[in-house]
Amino acid sequence: MGRTYFVEEAIGQYLSDLSIKLKPYITGLLIGQCSPQRDYVIWAVRTPPKEEQKEDNISPSKLTSIDEEWITTHASQVSRMLPGGLLVLGVFIIATPELSKDSQNALRKLIFSVEKSLTKRRLWKPAEEEVLDRAALQICSATKKVVCRTYDVQDPKSSAKPADWKYQSALSASWLALDCTINVNIHIPLLATSPSHDLEKNTKNGLNRWSKQIEDSVFLINGQVKDDDTELLEGQKKLRGSTQSSTQFSDVKVLTQLSQGSSRRSTATVQVCSGSINLKGAVKCRAYVHNNKPKVKEAIQALKRDIINTLSDRCEILFEDLIINEGPHKKNFEREYHVLPQRLFVPVAGSSVMLSDYKFADEAAREVQERFVEMLDQSVQAEDIHIAEEVNT
Repeated sequence: MGRTYFVEEAIGQYLSDLSIKLKPYITGLLIGQCSPQRDYVIWAVRTPPKEEQKEDNISPSKLTSIDEEWITTHASQVSRMLPGGLLVLGVFIIATPELSKDSQNALRKLIFSVEKSLTKRRLWKPAEEEVLDRAALQICSATKKVVCRTYDVQDPKSSAKPADWKYQSALSASWLALDCTINVNIHIPLLATSPSHDLEKNTKNGLNRWSKQIEDSVFLINGQVKDDDTELLEGQKKLRGSTQSSTQFSDVKVLTQLSQGSSRRSTATVQVCSGSINLKGAVKCRAYVHNNKPKVKEAIQALKRDIINTLSDRCEILFEDLIINEGPHKKNFEREYHVLPQRLFVPVAGSSVMLSDYKFADEAAREVQERFVEMLDQSVQAEDIHIAEEVNT
């Protein structure tokens, strides 16, 4: 039995509009949520054209010229803009009939390279019952025929399995949201033996240790500890069926464990350090869950991943910014303060799910708007950009 993808109706129109732009082929990403029973696709995003293609208005004519690195970089950038619960679920290609024979091979390669690139950046471990199938969607630009298949991304030898692709209106109009604010105070020692004083690597190691703490934390949903396998909405009044965007928010508190308990012996390690990194501040986290009887464990897992992702993504963005502005060889180890970028949320028409992004204090709303157009093919009004956090160092 193959997987079933429930797909936001507007995606059908979006893909149809793309296929009219008479190019030999167009690639892009499918974004949504996996669940044990079914998967949901709520956005499709075309791969942005490269600068030279924009200028000359040309596009490669053979599938062998697909730029894998460009597509995987786009997937990494897009995944930073997704709140908890959402991920890159697959890849699509719209191609002329002449190219359709080679399309499936091209899709297969892309799915594995995109997944490899995204997995490399993650600091959380996949769950035992994780859905590992990713979608390969092929559309013929002439006949508009849609073929959806899946590949198991953990098995490099996996063969394509057929999957159902079903359109549905207002698919994510009343999904459930979980919100929490985490007070972060992470101390990361820089070992004197670390020869290159690689700040980025040390930060990642420190965040890795912190992410294990988050994984082991206790989550209170609306003030209660709930059993993993209970339904998230159990005991709550459900919203009357409505196709209007209406989000049911749950407030979540995160209790991190102070000690490992007396059952584990702990040994102290003394290390010589040349300095340290401190990450401090209040971080706004959010996750979304489908409204088809979601379990508590699905919701908490989505929120845990958002907590871990939002901090590691920001550190990554800061280091990228420092390299651009100060060069990779800067080795000034005096006391320095850097403000991590603030998180913002942006509503999207037809869905209660908001997209996320990060902005530095000196960035204008226009730069955020341009990023949404380039990365997600979404135009955003400046007044719809909700900054979720105070500036803190």
